[in-house]
Amino acid sequence: MEKHYLYVLLSEKDKRFYIGITNDLQARIDRHNRGNVKSTSKRLPLKLIYYECYKLKSDALRNEKYYKTTKGREDLRKKLKDCLGL
Repeated sequence: MEKHYLYVLLSEKDKRFYIGITNDLQARIDRHNRGNVKSTSKRLPLKLIYYECYKLKSDALRNEKYYKTTKGREDLRKKLKDCLGL
């Protein structure tokens, strides 16, 4: 069964998050850091700071959508605060 990952990258340039989903986490991060993803190409370098793994793509999409809301970003910051000092 294929796994689906929700991931959060931190731009070391502007200190902002990028939230996305993929079924191949390492390949996707590599594409981001090579500058092959238009939405992050001007924000390099990027660092993977968080990910979640799902069996169903629909679950990953639902949580990606939530984390991109104002409330979701607040919850994500709270979740990451202790381990990252953000």
